[in-house]
Amino acid sequence: MTQQGIPYILMRGGSSRGPFFNAADLPADRDALSAILVTAVGSGHPLNIDGIGGGNAVTTKVAILSVSKDEWADVDYFFAQVSVEDRLVDYKPTCGNMMIGVGPAALEMGLIQAREGETTVRIHAVNTGARVESVVQTPDSMVSYEGDTKLDGVPGQAAPISMDFYNVAGSSTGALLPTGNAQDNVDGITVSCIDFAMPMVIARASNFGLTGYETREELDANKAFFERMEKVRLKAALLMGMGDCTQSVTPKFGLIAKAQGANGSMATRYFMPWATHPTLAVTGSQCLSACAAITGSVADALVDFKDDESKTLTLEHPLGSMDAVLRRENIDGTLLPVSAGVVRTARKIAQGHVFVPTNLINVK
Repeated sequence: MTQQGIPYILMRGGSSRGPFFNAADLPADRDALSAILVTAVGSGHPLNIDGIGGGNAVTTKVAILSVSKDEWADVDYFFAQVSVEDRLVDYKPTCGNMMIGVGPAALEMGLIQAREGETTVRIHAVNTGARVESVVQTPDSMVSYEGDTKLDGVPGQAAPISMDFYNVAGSSTGALLPTGNAQDNVDGITVSCIDFAMPMVIARASNFGLTGYETREELDANKAFFERMEKVRLKAALLMGMGDCTQSVTPKFGLIAKAQGANGSMATRYFMPWATHPTLAVTGSQCLSACAAITGSVADALVDFKDDESKTLTLEHPLGSMDAVLRRENIDGTLLPVSAGVVRTARKIAQGHVFVPTNLINVK
């Protein structure tokens, strides 16, 4: 069996990690692309021992970049979630953490040119249609990864990358409230189905007999909870118009509870969905924040928005917290969430070629 190398950059984006590819180096055919990504990541083994994945859903993510076809944007970002063990690739969602690495990776690939000091990169998230402005530190017109910004759940410190997300309400289903309701009863559990940056099904932890403060390990060991949650998630997906999501990672699932810390807005636990996220997805942080801003939702009573058009929420997760800035606009007399922002970090880990069988490359 002969092999051929595909250029890639291995990046950490926020609390996720994965290869970043130039779309020009990959086949356009979706089945052929999936075969390459499964092989490159090593899906099919719990440790991804035959690929560059890391044995966890946050380390089997893939970003594919190209010069944007969108007049507004500089870069098109196409996301793929490769499963750890099932040799599946899901192209429905996007990933906000991996999106943190899009600006630096696009600059490293030469898809756009860096400016002196800071470079604003306009990103079109192909999977959902969202538009995102990313500001990357580029002293001497080169990407800098050194800085003082620290993320809970990520070792060390790095240069800040600010992200502002637009066009995220209803980005997957066409509606902020896909079921038309702020609350629904699904299989005996009260949930809010929200589509804001990421379609999610959100419930109070107490409705599952949980505190909402459990560790990731405690939740992952609770098989009865996961079985119950999956039933609710799949039935909610049908109500959201998303069809059979048995093999899709969307909609994601989230649990909420009253904040533990004095500075927290609410406690959150986010699921990918078949394992607990070690921290919190960027897109998940936005959807959870939006849920708290919607009157009558399951999170309505946890955060006092008053009449603020912009509010920073501190969302507690298993390894600390994440801040999200939620912006609202008056739409038909009601303040509704329209955009969100975060500050995260990224780091270039490696660059080179990942090798796959030559016969997988020849399909265009």
